[in-house]
Amino acid sequence: MHNRRQFLSGAGALLTAPLAAYSQNLSAGRALGTSRIPRLTISAVKAARLRSTNSRFVRVYTKEGLTGTGETLDTIGAEQIINQHLGPGLAGRDPLDIESIWYDLWSWKSVPGGIPPVFMRGMGGPYLSALSGVEMALWDLAGKAMNAPLYRLLGGRVREKVAVYFHVYDPRQAAEVVKKTGVKALKAVRLDSATDQENPVQGYDPGKHFGWTLTNRQIDAFAANVGALREAVGPDIGIGLECHARYDTESAIQLAHAVEKHRPMWLEEPVPSDTPEAMAAVRRATRIPIACGENVYTRWGFRPFLEQQAVSIIQLDMAKGGGLLEARKIAAMAEVYHIPIAPHGVATPLGQTAYAHVCATVPNFMLLEWMHFFNARMNRLTSPPRYNAGFLEVPDTPGIGVELNEDAVREDLLPGFEFPRG
Repeated sequence: MHNRRQFLSGAGALLTAPLAAYSQNLSAGRALGTSRIPRLTISAVKAARLRSTNSRFVRVYTKEGLTGTGETLDTIGAEQIINQHLGPGLAGRDPLDIESIWYDLWSWKSVPGGIPPVFMRGMGGPYLSALSGVEMALWDLAGKAMNAPLYRLLGGRVREKVAVYFHVYDPRQAAEVVKKTGVKALKAVRLDSATDQENPVQGYDPGKHFGWTLTNRQIDAFAANVGALREAVGPDIGIGLECHARYDTESAIQLAHAVEKHRPMWLEEPVPSDTPEAMAAVRRATRIPIACGENVYTRWGFRPFLEQQAVSIIQLDMAKGGGLLEARKIAAMAEVYHIPIAPHGVATPLGQTAYAHVCATVPNFMLLEWMHFFNARMNRLTSPPRYNAGFLEVPDTPGIGVELNEDAVREDLLPGFEFPRG
């Protein structure tokens, strides 16, 4: 005790002021909860469906007045699941217990309020999409509660801005987009419908919607389109090729061989993602990186793709595949195999920016898709994200850092939906 007094006396004013301030902060923090984090209780969770987009906005409300907003998409019924089941069941919970809430909703546990979980850890579907949207809103709320940007809660940044890519449909448009935006990568879509009008793209069986066996003429037309795109943008712009899971395994391999010389950035879902062995066969047969993942869900869904080395690039979707923290865990799994992630991005700027926070923390991040960059109607639903020369800058404001334009959202609501202000 004598030594301690002597030390403090010698330090004098240098330590007295900081110690006093620390004591005051600690007392204030204890009054609020843990440190300076307030004690919060969920009062309601609401979801709204819109006219202009397949996204559903999700908002978590607390008795203390703090709210968080998230997004889910690519599903039917997630909004009813949230409004009728998840929301009432989560009332009374601490919204900062995100991991606990996630497992309660996804596992066998019966939680208060009679809330039905995602049936026995089910993969995909509207319940997992609903869970993903709620989870994103919880992270937004947590960041606001802790007065910190979301990336701080996920381990901190390894980069301050996130490289993105946009969609293009023809060579002339590709050149214009690169010149106008400064983006470093593009994804060519609708190549499968731009082959030969006289011979339907489905090849020998025009009635098919998937599993197409392509003719030589169609493969050549596809390759010609890719060559024109490469010529239009030059050798330094990445070009991803969207296949929409349309082809059978051998057609996918032949297609890959036909476009290899143009050095595409990746071949995306050349076969459906339900059979990792088929995807692995395509990957072994070509030098083009194989990408997939927008229709693969949770860590357990990605495990066979990694174990069988069936994929070169993972394109997970955070708004329907398990949420933001689940995406971070999937990325960590992929990192062990030296595989990068290039997340699927078809959300509004709210979801896009939430994805960017996660990508900022991921060492093995590659690119983030931004499908709706040029969609003015969708973009007016939120405050604008910060884009600069091919990069989405990660906000330093608390939570996700993008807020809804409340008036625009209300104008866009489908009949029967309410969305109280945050």
